[in-house]
Amino acid sequence: MSNRTDLKVPKILFATGAARGLGKAIVERFLRDGSSVLAFDNNAENLAAAESEWAPGERVLSVVGDVRQRTDVQAAVDRAVARWGRIDVLANVAGVAREDHFLEIDPADWQRIIDINLTGVFNVAQAVARQMATQKSGGVIVNMASKNGIAAEVKYAHYNATKAGVILLTKTMALDLADYNIRVNAVAPGYILTPMAAEIDPSEFMDFYRERLIPLNRLGRPEDVAGVFAFLASDDAQFITGHTLVIDGGQTSGDGRKLGAYPPG
Repeated sequence: MSNRTDLKVPKILFATGAARGLGKAIVERFLRDGSSVLAFDNNAENLAAAESEWAPGERVLSVVGDVRQRTDVQAAVDRAVARWGRIDVLANVAGVAREDHFLEIDPADWQRIIDINLTGVFNVAQAVARQMATQKSGGVIVNMASKNGIAAEVKYAHYNATKAGVILLTKTMALDLADYNIRVNAVAPGYILTPMAAEIDPSEFMDFYRERLIPLNRLGRPEDVAGVFAFLASDDAQFITGHTLVIDGGQTSGDGRKLGAYPPG
């Protein structure tokens, strides 16, 4: 079987976490490129607000559901296939984060983050991959990992663990699904200015992060991540699978010390 992925244009995108932040930016990039989108999110109010901004007519099908519930996911897959006949690309984005010292992590918070960020990614990927495996054209799956799955960050043991899991899940999926003409990659953003980041971190912390930790001297933008999803879904990336692409402004390239950071002044 050929490993070439000849995705039709416009593509059919299935996107989770679609109502805000990185998921919303990814949906908007694919819509701008002419794709049709199944936008899946657990927050009905946010999803309705996002859809009103997109105003795409028949090119968007919004579905409220929870990635932890396999019945919700399968119902959404079925609706996408009923409307468009196939799914070309999965943007597996839905996730949560919170800050807790390791000694203070509540088991309920640990389980919730595991269930959404790792098991949720598995649930969606498996349901969509089963559909893609029936398609001659195969498909492309892009999972949302994180820089935190490569280099740990203090007070994020639960989140870090899930993102490390997503990276190895991605590699294994790439091996298992290659014979079905399905490419699987992950994207690992560093500090991206999203609503979730703004809810966790004060502006002073963001300034510190930008000035002391990121060689490119700025925080990431959701559009930076959306562009990488678009690339990995394109035929330009047709020989890339099992890879995790880091988008962190150079942060993980070194030991954390920027040029000129010492001596101070």
